Amino acid sequence: MPEIAEVETVRNTLKKKILGKKIKDVKIIYSKIIESDLEEFNKVLIGNSFHDIKRIGKYLIFELDHHYLISHLRMEGKYFLKDVNMPIMKHEHIVFTFDDDSDLRYHDTRKFGKMALVLKENLYNYEGIKKQGIEPIGNLLTKEYLYDKFRTKNISMKTLLLDQTIISGLGNIYADEVLFDARINPFKKGQDITLDECERIKNSAQKIISKAICEGGTTIRSYTSSLGVTGRFQQYLKVHKQDGKPCVVCQTLIKKEKINGRTTYFCENCQDVK
Repeated sequence: MPEIAEVETVRNTLKKKILGKKIKDVKIIYSKIIESDLEEFNKVLIGNSFHDIKRIGKYLIFELDHHYLISHLRMEGKYFLKDVNMPIMKHEHIVFTFDDDSDLRYHDTRKFGKMALVLKENLYNYEGIKKQGIEPIGNLLTKEYLYDKFRTKNISMKTLLLDQTIISGLGNIYADEVLFDARINPFKKGQDITLDECERIKNSAQKIISKAICEGGTTIRSYTSSLGVTGRFQQYLKVHKQDGKPCVVCQTLIKKEKINGRTTYFCENCQDVK
């Protein structure tokens, strides 16, 4: 699924292509994606324009005059820019038509994605947004913050790194890469973590996510480009989907196991998995 780097890439790409265009029509083909009243959704959007696009964790925040359109891509959500005359494809569920006869189409094979319209002053009252933890980039993430969040949890570090209320935006790919880079056992319980290990997690998260954003995210089977941008960070993956290959550090074969239902890739030597 798209994670923080992929969502940031979508945000930056869309900002260059759709800001300021007047929305002249909205087609809602699969209404369950919309969490807001459908009549209000159309009323607010038609005749309006997207003035900016922000991001909080994995959420895209489209700014309108008095509202934000919140969009979460979930597992398979993508945006396509197409000519209005192109036929609407099977999995294109929401279509925004602009006054230049271009479409912004939301495509979602599994239909898990969500959109919601909220007043600007209510953004941080939206359930998903208000629960977001600190992002892995920037200066707010500290070793003390992580230690405080981890040290009472009888939960694996892999599961904790996927908890969006602790670190916002990390998903399965980058959790594996961060734990490997920080030399942390993914099975280790949060209650057994040290302050030094939290410092390593912080440094690794900042380094890896910053690099992934620069490379346009990671293009793999479960996340592919939809806006003419192909991620390149898959070239730098050291453990994720590298099972059976030698570790780039010690040559031990990379292993794959399930942790709390999530496939996890690791080096049992570098990450001290016994």
